[in-house]
Amino acid sequence: MKTTHSFTRLTLGFISLATGIGTLVALALGCMVMLLALPAHGQTVDEVVHSESQRFMQPTEATRGSLLFKGENDFMTAPLLRTEVHIDISGMIARARVKQSFSNPDSQWKEGVYVFPLPADAAVDHMRVHVGERIIEGRIREKGEARKQYERARRQGKKAGLVEQERPNIFTTSVANIGPDETIIVEIEYQQIVQYDRGGFSLRFPMVVGPRYIPGTTRVTGFSGSGWGINTDQVPDAARITPPVLHPDQGKINPVSIEINLDAGFKLAQIDSPYHSINTEEPSGTRYRITLDEGEVPADRDFVLDWKPVPGKEPRAALFHEHKDNDDYALLMVLPPERRTTTVLTREIIYVIDTSGSMGGASLRQARAALELALTRLRAGDRFNIIQFNSTTSQLFQFPQPVGHQSLRQARNYVSRLRATGGTEMAPAILAALRNQENGSDIRQVIFLTDGSVGNETALFKLITDNLGDSRLFTVGIGSAPNSHFMQRAAAFGRGTYTYIGKPEEVKEKMDALFTKLESPVLSDIAVHWSGAAAMESWPQKIPDLYQGEPLLVTAKANTLPESITLTGQIAGSQWRTNLSLKGGRERPGIGVLWARRKIAALMNQQATGTEADAIRKQITDTALDHHLVSKYTSLVAVDVTPSRPRSAALARRNIPINLPAGWEYEKVFGVMPQTATPALLDFLIGAVLLLTGLLARLTRILRLGVKP
Repeated sequence: MKTTHSFTRLTLGFISLATGIGTLVALALGCMVMLLALPAHGQTVDEVVHSESQRFMQPTEATRGSLLFKGENDFMTAPLLRTEVHIDISGMIARARVKQSFSNPDSQWKEGVYVFPLPADAAVDHMRVHVGERIIEGRIREKGEARKQYERARRQGKKAGLVEQERPNIFTTSVANIGPDETIIVEIEYQQIVQYDRGGFSLRFPMVVGPRYIPGTTRVTGFSGSGWGINTDQVPDAARITPPVLHPDQGKINPVSIEINLDAGFKLAQIDSPYHSINTEEPSGTRYRITLDEGEVPADRDFVLDWKPVPGKEPRAALFHEHKDNDDYALLMVLPPERRTTTVLTREIIYVIDTSGSMGGASLRQARAALELALTRLRAGDRFNIIQFNSTTSQLFQFPQPVGHQSLRQARNYVSRLRATGGTEMAPAILAALRNQENGSDIRQVIFLTDGSVGNETALFKLITDNLGDSRLFTVGIGSAPNSHFMQRAAAFGRGTYTYIGKPEEVKEKMDALFTKLESPVLSDIAVHWSGAAAMESWPQKIPDLYQGEPLLVTAKANTLPESITLTGQIAGSQWRTNLSLKGGRERPGIGVLWARRKIAALMNQQATGTEADAIRKQITDTALDHHLVSKYTSLVAVDVTPSRPRSAALARRNIPINLPAGWEYEKVFGVMPQTATPALLDFLIGAVLLLTGLLARLTRILRLGVKP
């Protein structure tokens, strides 16, 4: 009997042991599965959606034009978004009107929140909310006050719209109290200067915010938001710049239509859109109407329009002016003469290539092709190195090596083996590229190939300015939706230029243009002398260096503009000087807005490099309020007079998801293993360890009871 009892206990002990081991294995597998589901940027989209009692529908449930979320009791649709873009271009000035239609397809009252991009230099100055036949005009307010007005209207059941700037190229539109089966249109207007370079004009309209890498391991309260990013000490507003991303298997959403009326002022030899198929009509000799061939396209890659004058008609100078509120404003464009030098200077060139997860697929292929082409342009006497970065930074050589057969062969083999994985820890790569500058070379150039998908731009700008030394930093934007704000500003802080490559076919042309700039003399020490102007305020105050084919752009404000100005600079060791008359030019509304936008950008640059923050903030706020501009510290808000939502009706907040940028690989960005140390991962691991410890303690107790004689 005693033997049978002991045997029974022993059997139960083994069963308990097996059960415990099975539990541990199941838990371990569960932990692995959950870890594998975590993305490169911290959280999966599903985790964020579940936190709001919602989920994305499965791919088999999806249909074009609708997006379902799982509520507590049933499925419900998010507001549908459609965008219409109308741009008028006159000379070098573009005026854009963007209409975002938020449609509520079911019976529940909703608030829609949409995070979207605009050009990094866009001067956003108007917003209207259309409710049926009624139009509610937006007003510029200090950011905190605008948010309070919006939230108050939201609670009271009033229609309201709010446009906020998260970055110079990232904005958020919030629309409160969209009724059942109702459509509300938010109309945003902005103005910008058209880009001119090497005899051609270009305009970019960005369509999608690429997922941003969020560095930092310390969770902070930061700014309230509902994105998938976790606010960290390095990116305290991460939750506001990381909208949920729809998996490509669920189709494409957020259709966009574009119409452009172009008045070039001269006959054009070429009009082209490199990434979209377009229709071009010519109503008159210098006027053109451009639309999309397909009518609408999904918002998943930037739209670019390029145009060139017929040979010999390229402008050498242009002047636009506006008289407003007793002040004169001017926009001046001058193209300095091209000069060559026969002097061969020794160079040290550092190539930095982003191999993070967001560069997977087409982006890395373009970056590798660009880098392989760059290696062919190295000359005898040059020194070079290659640095790659993702979650970590590594480099080909410990120190830059002279150009030779052996070093180039090693470099080509190195480039061919580059693969995309991990996060975008950019700071160590920048430091590695800018250190060890005592090399004896005449010129030190850093070529930075990346999509710029980071959230800590300001910290990186300061890193560049603090460590630049005698180097020049040239950024090369890669992919369908690069972070233009980071790329342009990093090049400006680095005293270099920004080049964009959107598809493999462009690599040779765009890189050849960059090499021409790298190998040509630079116009430096540029100064503008305003004759007889006592109270002149021009921006930028410090003129950046100019490379071959780039124009000098200056905006100015005065009680009365002078009759002429003198421009001076240094090029190829010689003094450059020219005098220009300010008489004539084209009267153009909105020059004052462009002046204010460039002033704000210059002040933000000062803030990024450590200038006293409170004083800069006040200048930015005052300038934005005076010129009715959205900025980091001001927002546009529009509130209806009477409530429309019944007090008894609940209001559900729904984030409008975005498409993954074209050519990106979802698994590389939100992939199979976490690529960054985030608080979410840390908390998860701590919790898993605690659970395992508890189960192990319980298993030990079971074993002791089970084998007790």
